[in-house]
Amino acid sequence: MSRLHLHLLSDSTGETLEMIAKAALAQFDAAEVTRHFWPMVRSLQHLERILSDIAANPGLVLFTLVNEEIRGRLEEQCKGLGLPAVSALDAVLDALEQSLGQEAKARPGRQHAMDAAYFARVEAIQFTIAHDDGVAWENWEEADIVLAGVSRTSKTPTSIYLANRGYKTANIPIVIESPPPPALFGLRHPLVVGLTTAPERLIQVRRNRLLSLNQAPDTAYVDQERVAREVQFARRMFADNGWPVIDVTRRSIEETAAAVINLLNERRGGDGVGAI
Repeated sequence: MSRLHLHLLSDSTGETLEMIAKAALAQFDAAEVTRHFWPMVRSLQHLERILSDIAANPGLVLFTLVNEEIRGRLEEQCKGLGLPAVSALDAVLDALEQSLGQEAKARPGRQHAMDAAYFARVEAIQFTIAHDDGVAWENWEEADIVLAGVSRTSKTPTSIYLANRGYKTANIPIVIESPPPPALFGLRHPLVVGLTTAPERLIQVRRNRLLSLNQAPDTAYVDQERVAREVQFARRMFADNGWPVIDVTRRSIEETAAAVINLLNERRGGDGVGAI
C-alpha cells in the first residue's frame, strides 16, 4: 500500500483545493494518505509554522497562494527539502490569461465574492476547528470570540454553533495546574467570555463522560472538593480580568450562544456587526 503525506495550503477557505485533491485521489486505489490542511495562509509568520510540519512529515505539497512572497518562500523551502510543490490552479490560470488576453487578479478568495456570507461562515468554521481546546493561541487576536471555562462547560459545541453563525471562535480550558498562555490576558479584538456551571451539574456531566468512555467513574476529575475548587478558580480568573460570565447550568447550547452574541453586539454598540 502506498503511503503519502499530502499538504494542502490555501490563502482562502481551501474549499477549492480540497475538491481538487479529493477528485485526484479518487483515481488511485490502495493509497493511504494523511492530509494536512492549512487554510487562510496569508502571512510569512503563518507559513513558517506550516513549514515545520512539512519538514517533519515530508510528502506532496499542493497550494493555491496568490501572494508572490509567500508562494516563493514555500517553493524555495520545498525545493530545499526535495519535495514537490504544485500550484493547483497555475495551468488553468495561464490558459485563461492567454484566451482572455488579460492577467488574473491576484486576490485571495476572489471567487467567493458573490456569496460572501456563506464563505464567511466556512472561514469561521475552519478557524474555530483549528482553535479548539487552546490550540494555536498565537492567532487568538484574529478571533471574534474566545470562550474560557473548566472542562465540560460546553465550550467546543458552543464554539461550533457560533462559527455556524459566522463568528470566529476559539476556546481554552481553564486548568488549575496548567495556567492559560499569557496572551489570553492581553487580547484586544476578541470578546473573552467565561463559561461556568454549578459544581454538582459539572460532576454529573463528567461522570457520564467517563462512563461513555468505559473509564472508572471515581477519579479526581469528579471529586466534589476538587471540582468546586476548579470552578472557584475559574470564576476568580473571570472576575479579576473583568470578563463577562455566562452560567451554562440550565442553558442549551443555542441559549448560551445567543447570550454570547448579545454580549458581542453590546460591545460593538448594538449594531450586530459581524453576525451572519
